Amino acid sequence: MGNTAAQEIAAGYATEGAALELGAVVIDGVVDPTAKVRIPFATLNRHGLVAGATGTGKTKTLQGLAGQLSDAGVPVLLADVKGDLSGMARAGESNPKIASRATDTGDDWTPTAYPAEFLSLGGKSSAIPVRATLTQFGPILLSKVLQLNDTQESTLGLIFHWADQQQLPLLDTKDLRAVIQHLTSDEGKADIKGIGGVSPATAGVILRSLVNLEAAGGEDFFGEPEFVPSDLLRVIDGKGVVSLLELSDQAANPRLFSTFLMWLLAELYEELPEAGDLDKPKLVFFFDEAHLLFNDASKAFLERIEQTVKLIRSKGVGVFFCTQLPTDIPNAVLSQLGARVQHALRAFTPEDQTALAKTVKTYPTTKNYDMEKALTSLGTGEAIVTVLSETGAPTPVAWARMRAPRSLMAAIGEEAVTAAAHASPLFGKYGETVDRESAYEKLTAKMAAPPAPAPADAPAPPPPARREKEQPGMIAEVLGSPAVKSFLRSAASSLGREITRGLFGTRRR
Repeated sequence: MGNTAAQEIAAGYATEGAALELGAVVIDGVVDPTAKVRIPFATLNRHGLVAGATGTGKTKTLQGLAGQLSDAGVPVLLADVKGDLSGMARAGESNPKIASRATDTGDDWTPTAYPAEFLSLGGKSSAIPVRATLTQFGPILLSKVLQLNDTQESTLGLIFHWADQQQLPLLDTKDLRAVIQHLTSDEGKADIKGIGGVSPATAGVILRSLVNLEAAGGEDFFGEPEFVPSDLLRVIDGKGVVSLLELSDQAANPRLFSTFLMWLLAELYEELPEAGDLDKPKLVFFFDEAHLLFNDASKAFLERIEQTVKLIRSKGVGVFFCTQLPTDIPNAVLSQLGARVQHALRAFTPEDQTALAKTVKTYPTTKNYDMEKALTSLGTGEAIVTVLSETGAPTPVAWARMRAPRSLMAAIGEEAVTAAAHASPLFGKYGETVDRESAYEKLTAKMAAPPAPAPADAPAPPPPARREKEQPGMIAEVLGSPAVKSFLRSAASSLGREITRGLFGTRRR
C-alpha cells in the first residue's frame, strides 16, 4: 500500500514548470524518495503558512525554501528572530544525518552558500541598520507599536495630519514629542482648533508610550537614512539575495519588529508596479513570529492586513506567515494562504487539543492519514503539506519528510556577520545616522525666536492709488468673491502641502 499510495499522492504535486521541492511522501512510516512534494514557483504569490511547535523543524524548512528560491534567482527576506539563519552565507557541511535525509528524500545534496545581507532594526547592531522615518511609517502602524486604543489612534492620526500640512517632517521620536507638546500649548491649541483638538490626557498617554518605545530601543530605529524596500530585490551572479533581518536591540519589543515587517510589505505594495501572473515571484517574504502582528489588533488593522495580503500578490510578491499554530492567523488571512506546511503540534493541554481540532478542519479530507494522530506524531523535519497546483486546486494532503538545507545549519558568529555587513554596499548607504532639520528643530527655533519689533520711526506706507472701479463680468465677479478666493487659496495650499498616504497610512513616495 505504502508505495502505491505515496505515488498517488505525489501525482497531485506533479508540475511541468519550475517548483520548490519540499521533500518526499511518507505512508505508514515508510518514505518513498521518488514520490516528491513540490510547490510550483508560479503559485508562490498565492502565499503560504509554515507552522509548528518549537523544535519541530520550522526554521530549517524556512532555510531550505529560501535556499532553493535564491538558486532560482528569487530574492528572499527572512526575519531571523533567533539569529540562527546566518549560516545561509556559508555552504553546509555533510554528516551522517544529512546523508540519510538526502537518501530518504531523493535529494542530490550539494553544499551551497548564498549571497546574504545582514540587516537589523536600529543603529547599534553589527549588521546593516534599517530605519524608517515616523512620517513614512505613518500613524496606523505606529499606533499598533504604541498599543493605542481607537481614540488615541484617531488623535495620533490628527497629529500626523497637522504635521503633514505644516510641512514638519517627523523623522524620529523627538520630532513627534515636539509636535505633541506644541499642540497642547496655548499657541498650538489655536493652530489646530479648526480640525479638532488634542486633549492633554490623550497626549500624555501617547508621550508615555513614546518614552517606553525609546527605552526599548525604538529611538534608534526611527530616523534617517530611511531604508528603501527595493534594495531587497537584488540578484547577484544569478542567485537571489537572502536578506536576513535580525531583532538586535529590539528583542524587548517584538511588536515593533512584526509591525516593521508589515510596513515593509505595505511599502512594497505601494512601490512595485502591477506584475500579473509571473513564472516566479519577484520576492518571497517570510513573516516570522506572525502572531505578534495579530495579537490585540483592531478590526480596522486586521482588515488592512487582509487587503494588503490580497493585493500584494498582483505585484509579484509571495508572503509566508510563520508561527506555532494556524489559529494564530485570522481566518480571513488564513483562507488566502495557498501553501500549508504544518510541522508537529503538541496536545498537552485542553487549549492545545482545541487548537489541534481546529487545525485538522482546515485541511482537505484524506483517506491516507488520521490527521489528529498524524499532526501529533510527526518527527523533527517532517510536516503535513498541502499546496495549490498550477491549476489552482489544492493538492492531496501529504505527510512529507522535508529536504535538508544545503547551507550551514548553524550561526556563523557575530564577527563574521559584522565583516559581511561592513563589506556590503548597503552599509555605505545606511551605516551612518543622518539628523537633518525636522519638526523638532523648526518648532524649537520658532519658540526661541523673539517677535521682530516694528521700528518706531518707520514711515507710514503711502495710500494706494485710486482707480476707477470697473464693472466685472460674471466669471470675474465670482472669482473675485472673498469667499471663493479664500477657498482657492486654501485648496492650493493644501494640495501643495498634503502628503498622500497609502493603505496603512504610510506616506507614498
